[in-house]
Amino acid sequence: MTGTDPTTDSADGALAAATADDPATGLRAVRSLRVLADRLETLQVGRARELGWSWQDIADALGVSRQAVHQKHHRRD
Repeated sequence: MTGTDPTTDSADGALAAATADDPATGLRAVRSLRVLADRLETLQVGRARELGWSWQDIADALGVSRQAVHQKHHRRD
């Protein structure tokens, strides 16, 4: 790679960076993966709500409480 950040190039790049020997590289990758996971969760929760899923259904799929998922995502209804 020429001058690019491997943590943002692809999932494989992020995984490789997250397991790097250099903690600075690994921690940047962890941050990037968290951002990606949050974006994906927001996208999928929104889609589930559009399809009529209840907050409890979504919470069960994510392995969290209904209150936690509702508090995090209810503004998007």
